[in-house]
Amino acid sequence: MKLCFNQATTLENSNLVKDLKHCEKHGYDYIEIRTMDKLPEYLEEHTIEELAEFFNANHIKPLAFNALVFFNNRDKDGHKSIIAEFKNMMIMAEKLGVKYVVAVPLVTDAKILKEDIKNSCVEVLAELSEIAEPFGVKIAVEFVGHPQCTVNTFGQAYDIVETVNRDNVGLVLDCFHFHAMGSSLEDLKKADGEKIFILHIDDTEDFPIGFLTDEDRVWPGHGAIDLDSILSILKGIGYSDVASVELFRPEYYELDAEEAIKTAKETTIQVISKYFALQNV
Repeated sequence: MKLCFNQATTLENSNLVKDLKHCEKHGYDYIEIRTMDKLPEYLEEHTIEELAEFFNANHIKPLAFNALVFFNNRDKDGHKSIIAEFKNMMIMAEKLGVKYVVAVPLVTDAKILKEDIKNSCVEVLAELSEIAEPFGVKIAVEFVGHPQCTVNTFGQAYDIVETVNRDNVGLVLDCFHFHAMGSSLEDLKKADGEKIFILHIDDTEDFPIGFLTDEDRVWPGHGAIDLDSILSILKGIGYSDVASVELFRPEYYELDAEEAIKTAKETTIQVISKYFALQNV
């Protein structure tokens, strides 16, 4: 398994240039680039071509653009905006060699029937799949373990991906989100490992289901998530690609960015290495 760094882990104490420098130094294989903030900030003073040159000259490579946010159950203008944003991502992904775009379902206070959520997700993902196919990019749907997210469990997300039934549409399995809304380990055992594109590795303080928020995340292995069961099941169903560490801990934003990046790798290795052989450690 290879190691990836998700830029949320240094959201408030670093930028793309620093993240890349420190991740290269500490031997990460991949980075997930935040398209909402860190990439636009980078492009204020640099070009996509400069970023491509960095990746060509170094070991670390871009894994994913994170993220295409709130892709489903949008009004006409909202849908048009999502498609335009995704097409722009494809242009940049081709230049950089990005493998995936993480797609995040709608978070809303509105009550939407599960049937309508599924229908919208399937329709939009099929459209995105067609757009992405010529670029060789895959779409990784990330369910969010919060009551107000329209897709908030592994089982619900997996059903949507199965219905789409396209090779370039799969899932992000974020351990925090899996735990936060009580996703089923039995559902995970029945899944096809090839439909899981990215593993987000993290942990959390022990709050009840439905009350957890991103800021409750802690270093992998330092919290209440049953990571042993998740990882052993993933190994059993054939997943062994990438573990991407993603934390949103306010206290970690007070650390020096390099210290956070180094600690994230060390704690991830301690957890992952019990189940998977790690490359470049």
